Amino acid sequence: MYEIGRKTQSWYGESIGILILDAAYPCVPGNVGNATSYPFPVRYHEVEGASIDRLLNQCDPSLVTPFIEGALALQARGVKAVTGACGFMAIFQQEVASVLEIPVFLSPLLQIPFMVQITGRPAGVITANAERLTTAHFRACGIAEETPIHIAGMERQPEFRTAILEEKGTLDSALIEEEVSAVAAALVERHPEIGAILLECSDLPPYAKAVQRVTGRPVFDFNTMITSVERAVVARDYRGAM
Repeated sequence: MYEIGRKTQSWYGESIGILILDAAYPCVPGNVGNATSYPFPVRYHEVEGASIDRLLNQCDPSLVTPFIEGALALQARGVKAVTGACGFMAIFQQEVASVLEIPVFLSPLLQIPFMVQITGRPAGVITANAERLTTAHFRACGIAEETPIHIAGMERQPEFRTAILEEKGTLDSALIEEEVSAVAAALVERHPEIGAILLECSDLPPYAKAVQRVTGRPVFDFNTMITSVERAVVARDYRGAM
């Protein structure tokens, strides 16, 4: 026996809802903004007016309203959990989670306590812009101030800066792979005590393998978080598997 989920639901099967920025640049496979990154259906909702400038540079508090509205819209369409597509959405984690009836996980920063616990060592974070990532973003994700974290940013890498932060309209994925690999290698050289790496930016998961190759560390990102939550909200049936 099947029954309708809710009156606003006209289709089914999309397990993860993704809030995406009002931005324009190529999203290659592996990027959160590319639906082929996932082996399960996802549904996107563009948060109108949520530009890179307003979220990263201005940290505009008025954006909380469209973020909440977008998350509620995804919930109304039947998704089982709502994530973000920019690590800086962390600033609205608590406000959005407080009004939804389903899990909300807006930023991969939420994985940091787990990373520190399983390695017993500090976490390394590679972010889109280290100058804009503040204690408020970590605090919104429940990360204590004493948590050992070392941060490196991509804001001074030419291809990443112009392609992503400045939205020039083109993107050379091979160049960005070289840039993030160099940033990651330098980070662990400065802080060899790092136990695991977090790619905070939604544009960096395509390069997780390259980062792991140059650092020798476990690499966490948006996709490790999204796939983990999807497994939690869409449980597998193992009966008859043998």
